Amino acid sequence: MPTAVDVEAPPSAEWRVVVGVSGGIASYKALLLVRALQARGAKVRVVMTSSAKRFVQALSFAALTQHPVLEELWDASRGDEAHVELGQWAQDFIVAPATMNALARWAQGFADDALLASLACTQARCFAAPAMHREMWMQASTQRNVAWLEAQGVRFIGPEEGALASGDFGIGRMSEPEAIADRLVAERAGGQSLAGRRILVSAGPTQEALDPVRFLGNRSSGKMGYALARLAAERGAKVTLVSGPVRLATPPGVERIDVSSALEMREVLQRSWRSLDALLMSAAVADFRPERYAEQKLKKGAMGATLSLVPNPDLIAEIGHARPAESPPLLVAFAAETENLLQHAERKLQDKKVDLVVANDARVALESDRNEITLVSAGEVRPFPACSKREAAAHILDWVAQRLSSRVSSD
Repeated sequence: MPTAVDVEAPPSAEWRVVVGVSGGIASYKALLLVRALQARGAKVRVVMTSSAKRFVQALSFAALTQHPVLEELWDASRGDEAHVELGQWAQDFIVAPATMNALARWAQGFADDALLASLACTQARCFAAPAMHREMWMQASTQRNVAWLEAQGVRFIGPEEGALASGDFGIGRMSEPEAIADRLVAERAGGQSLAGRRILVSAGPTQEALDPVRFLGNRSSGKMGYALARLAAERGAKVTLVSGPVRLATPPGVERIDVSSALEMREVLQRSWRSLDALLMSAAVADFRPERYAEQKLKKGAMGATLSLVPNPDLIAEIGHARPAESPPLLVAFAAETENLLQHAERKLQDKKVDLVVANDARVALESDRNEITLVSAGEVRPFPACSKREAAAHILDWVAQRLSSRVSSD
């Protein structure tokens, strides 16, 4: 067995994956993941935490990969830069399982073990496959760490619902190794699947002002639209993000235009849509606005019990009905409902003349970092299990990329 971590860069045609193993009952699944990745053509190296070695031996990974495992940050026999070389070698880096502790330390920027130090030195696409008990996954601190890591570009795969090691049933089960490997293959294939495409994403709520203090609005956080914009840019698209009022950072490489009201958003869309390849209308646009705007704050006694409203224009329906027959932009609408989800989505598909409706339960998605979507298009309904909003964005953009590609092929 070799005595030093072999990280010589192979030819660029090779696919180089580092599997980082943290310590949990699902650690044994990392062995199956290594085999699944190898079966799909990957060159695999492994780095482990000390707690991972309580569940599975480094020797097993070394036998599978035919390379030694990076186990310790301070190991003179392997040099003091093994973690740097390993991080730089990786094209994809997945932490599986990613325990509550591993995610917390990763999010806080720790680099005091071989796994975290390697992550700190990588420019690879980073993934995490969480595995923990359901209460640990639902902890507010875990969800904050997941959200922060996602904001830095980490892609989450799972966790899934199912039987847990404790005998309980619920969310927290690590995704199956074959599914994780398939996801990495898809991410690699779709790495630049939107290169050169012009995509506009709308996000967040609109606020319809009643007076200088009050407005009509909704609970949209904008997280779904921002996930779409970030991932579309990562896949090579030229992305414009038209955002209602939210407290989210602009994704890297994205042009952001801030608006407040439905009419302001309409103005941006009307001057932009004809030059687009795709418009993803994830914003929660208010259906109505006050009939009159008061220049001064309205006093309670002057307001009365009735508020006079007028309907806002249907922004995506206007574009759907105005699209030319030849080379129209792809239109994606969203349907956040609380009942009869598919019926409402199918009606929206027809009435608004769009190509795809992303249907989701508003009670799950609003102000949440997770979503459960169903893609509804002509003749096809594709449901997906609950997942992070980044994963949901990947499903949507996979559909968009495939549809745009098929248009080119048929031209």
